[in-house]
Amino acid sequence: MDTTLLIAILIGVLGAGALVAALVIATRRSAANPEVSELSVRLSQMTEAQAAQQAQLAQTLQAQERALAKSVDERLQQLTGKIDATLEKTNKTQKTTLDELKERLVRIDTAQKNLTDLSSQVVGLQEILSNKQARGAFGEVQLQDLVESAMPPGSYTFQATLRDGKRADCLLDLPNPPGPIVVDAKFPLEAWRALQSAETDPAKKEAERAFRRDVALHVKAIAEKYIVPGETADAALMFLPSEAVYAELHANFGDTVDAAHRAKVFIVSPTTLWALLNTMRAVMKDVRMKEAAGIIQTEVLKMLEDVDRLDKRVDHLEKHFQLAEKDIKDIRTSANKVKNRGDKIHDIQLDDGTDSPSIEDTLDEPPLLRSVE
Repeated sequence: MDTTLLIAILIGVLGAGALVAALVIATRRSAANPEVSELSVRLSQMTEAQAAQQAQLAQTLQAQERALAKSVDERLQQLTGKIDATLEKTNKTQKTTLDELKERLVRIDTAQKNLTDLSSQVVGLQEILSNKQARGAFGEVQLQDLVESAMPPGSYTFQATLRDGKRADCLLDLPNPPGPIVVDAKFPLEAWRALQSAETDPAKKEAERAFRRDVALHVKAIAEKYIVPGETADAALMFLPSEAVYAELHANFGDTVDAAHRAKVFIVSPTTLWALLNTMRAVMKDVRMKEAAGIIQTEVLKMLEDVDRLDKRVDHLEKHFQLAEKDIKDIRTSANKVKNRGDKIHDIQLDDGTDSPSIEDTLDEPPLLRSVE
């Protein structure tokens, strides 16, 4: 085998370290063999070339390492920026969500507080309705609110005292007919509650009898107290401050309602009383308009009389103006005559031996004839 080929194989297999060892061995043997000396020279050249390649490879690797580090750094910066933006967006979203959650919690607290207040108000309303005097005051307050909101001021009186000394909850001052109408607030709550809570047929029938009896007693009391001939209208109103009681009464106790109508006592609820008050207000407005129309008609007739007098006075004044105009014309005529006489006197010429015409003659003659003569 050729020595050079062997060296090349050794370099390829053993690498640079083996090559250095081979150089050392070849140097030692160079004194004995010239071929070995030549081989050592070639090995030295190859070693230098290999070192140069290794240095170039190291530079290339360092450049690639720097580029890779720069690329990795840039990628890390981009990734960090994206992570920061994502975290900031997440923080904003979380903050918005927390603010909305706080707002909802505030609303929930407010609603809970309102529910608590409403519960206390319901308990208070039940306590009010459980007491007859307080229940009566509740009905009167509701009646007062309805009347004040629907009727014009001065057309009603609360706690009005009639001539017989009886006091009405409200007196509506309507024109005749029908005249003043009394509204009395009643609330048969116990009988209605018993009717609603009755579970058996006997209990239900007993509650119906009690409810019918209470309503009939209220109707009778109103008819006897507040329908006063000559002072009030021939009817009165019984105000039930509960739509449920009113609906129950008209749905299942039609005979009681008919009996109240025969007694001239009309049962109304808040809704029907509101409609009735608005109708009364329209009637009062129509009556006032008619009264105003009568006043206007009377004033118009008086105004026509004044116009007639004014026309007569204008006629008198016109006659005076006509007489004054005639007098002015006469004065103007006299003034013209005086002026003509003056002109004629001025035109007279006094000649010797000539008879001068008289002033009367010259006044009656035209100036042209006088000049011809």
